Amino acid sequence: VSSHQPINSTEKACMLRPLEAPFRYLFGPGPSNVPPRILAAGGRPIIGHMHSEMFGIMNDIKKGIQYAFQTSNNMTLAMSGSGHTAMECAVFNIVEPGESVLVAINGIWGERVAEIAERMGAKVHTLFKTPGGHFTNAEIEQALAKHKPVLFFLAHGESSSGLVHPVDGVGDICHKYNCLLLVDSVASLGAAPLLMDQQNIDILYTGSQKALNAPPGTAPISFSERACHKMFNRKTKPVSYLLDMTHLSNYWGNDGKPERKYHHTGPVSGFFALRESLAILAEMGLENSWSHHTEVAEYLWKGLEDLGLKLFIKDKDLRLPSVTTIAIPEGYDWKELLAYIMKHHQIEFTGGLGPSVGMVLRIGLMGYNCNKANAAMALAALEDALKQCRKSKA
Repeated sequence: VSSHQPINSTEKACMLRPLEAPFRYLFGPGPSNVPPRILAAGGRPIIGHMHSEMFGIMNDIKKGIQYAFQTSNNMTLAMSGSGHTAMECAVFNIVEPGESVLVAINGIWGERVAEIAERMGAKVHTLFKTPGGHFTNAEIEQALAKHKPVLFFLAHGESSSGLVHPVDGVGDICHKYNCLLLVDSVASLGAAPLLMDQQNIDILYTGSQKALNAPPGTAPISFSERACHKMFNRKTKPVSYLLDMTHLSNYWGNDGKPERKYHHTGPVSGFFALRESLAILAEMGLENSWSHHTEVAEYLWKGLEDLGLKLFIKDKDLRLPSVTTIAIPEGYDWKELLAYIMKHHQIEFTGGLGPSVGMVLRIGLMGYNCNKANAAMALAALEDALKQCRKSKA
């Protein structure tokens, strides 16, 4: 008789309890609540990641991303992973060790890209503003002329500060200096206008869990012809095997080869959900989605000002419609406000992130969550918290 007997432990006892996950109103900067239609799509029976039907679904996803990004780029796909996966994929594939990279930092996302580029051996140069600040095209051009980077990064939706960054003209300036433009639209896609081809963006990515309302875990990305030329004419292999676009372009049927070969197992259920979320965006139409997010955001902003709160981004045109930032009201502990709202209203708002911690409260109303009834619910919860959590000024 074998002496290898399993031990019944407290770990096992814990796993015998049923899974519990509460319902919450996710009115923070993401993930968002997932609508029943997308949950149902994700709950369909699994098929193999190399089945012809799966390739058909991936082809549909590619078309859905091309529509959402407003691009005709062939090199369009979804990464198996969250937005950070797409961020790393872009940097790892475009940049070789020792090459110069310029990163616009006005919140956490620029900080992350700078660290990723540094880790893979790039020479990283930064343009810096405090949270809420934005860069003029003249400032960008000056830095490009000085540092001669191969890649310039800009966050379109800087969700840590609630800023939507102007992009017009930036691509043209980059191309003048033989530099590629990389844009992060994780928080802004579907909520604020962005036109990849028209605005000359070379690499654009987003995440599934914001205005697209799919579960976290897939990340659409697209590369221009210029980006592909740089990416596929490298002297060295990218540092990551998993994120190597020579393999991923084949898996997504983008390399013109007759056969797709096994590289890794894609998140099948995640792709089902992503396809459904892109279908919902296509049904609504991008322009309708943009105007709807703006209309609900303006209703929220007015309600916040009526409560006597100050919006963190003063210029209305620079406010991110999907994620609103409020300056922490004087005399309050922001953590106490958030905890009160979660406990008594089952609503998630969040504080700042990275450099904006302690500066702002963030309310996100995206996609499925983006409507005036939810905005009114958010305002009522905040009003209640402001009454109940007042700090003494002694």
